[in-house]
Amino acid sequence: MTELWTLFLTAAFVDNMPLILFLGLCTFLALSKRPDAALGLGVAMTAVLGVTVPLNQLIYSHVLAPGAWGWAGMPELDLSYLALIAFIGVIAAAVQVLEMVLDRFFPAIHAAFGVFLPLLTVQCAILAGSLFMVERSYSLVESTVFGLGSGVGFAVAVVMLGAIRSRLAYANLPSGMRGLGIGFVLAGLMSLGFAAFSQMAAAS
Repeated sequence: MTELWTLFLTAAFVDNMPLILFLGLCTFLALSKRPDAALGLGVAMTAVLGVTVPLNQLIYSHVLAPGAWGWAGMPELDLSYLALIAFIGVIAAAVQVLEMVLDRFFPAIHAAFGVFLPLLTVQCAILAGSLFMVERSYSLVESTVFGLGSGVGFAVAVVMLGAIRSRLAYANLPSGMRGLGIGFVLAGLMSLGFAAFSQMAAAS
């Protein structure tokens, strides 16, 4: 249990997707203008990562990995070259289901996403979760914890950025710093703060 908790915290803070690995910055900056949209993005990212990473782990380990077809008398069969296509297909299906649920039960959040919700299908942070799972040889339980941790870390970061940007909307900023400019500056400062978690993990 301690190892799983450590994996969760590492995925959320030490390997934070947008602030440490700089993945998913497109939606991270675009949907952090308002706290409600930022919270919706964080919940969506947590849901998609929490579902797709363990699903892709099952598909990879039982279908695509070298030796996965040993039970059928074909231990030499290696379909790992299809991993990228399979992962994107699973992510696309999960995002489509999420979009239908939001449209049916949470129309306000669905409207706040606009065109960015379908773009979660090709969100590099979501795909990276499955690719890291393969690279690090996570089990099903570890993949689930890692996916949820990565999503929670993304949610924490984007909600923090959304809260700060909503306050700065009333500030008298220089013209060149308004909008996306201040967003990049804040993301950089937050990245420096999250980098301290990496130092703490390395020290321990």
